[in-house]
Amino acid sequence: MKQFYYTYVLRSLKDGNNYTGYTKNLKLRFEQHCNGEVDSTKNRRPLVLIYFEACLNQQDATHREKYLKTYYGRMFLKNRLKRWNNESSNLI
Repeated sequence: MKQFYYTYVLRSLKDGNNYTGYTKNLKLRFEQHCNGEVDSTKNRRPLVLIYFEACLNQQDATHREKYLKTYYGRMFLKNRLKRWNNESSNLI
């Protein structure tokens, strides 16, 4: 079976901002973020995983990560997570 690469978005419950990244092992990477082992998010904990996509190869995952960081990518996420944002608005 082929290994997937994952593009993911975390939301900081501390500052309400999102962090976008990609990884081969989503569970391990999320644990690293939550344990403060990732410099870019260690001071923004606690974090919740709000979105992820599986990609067939690393190149697709990095392209998707770059897209989600653009204006249009942020609008896509906002639209995609509209219901989640309403249900979770008291978390932020």
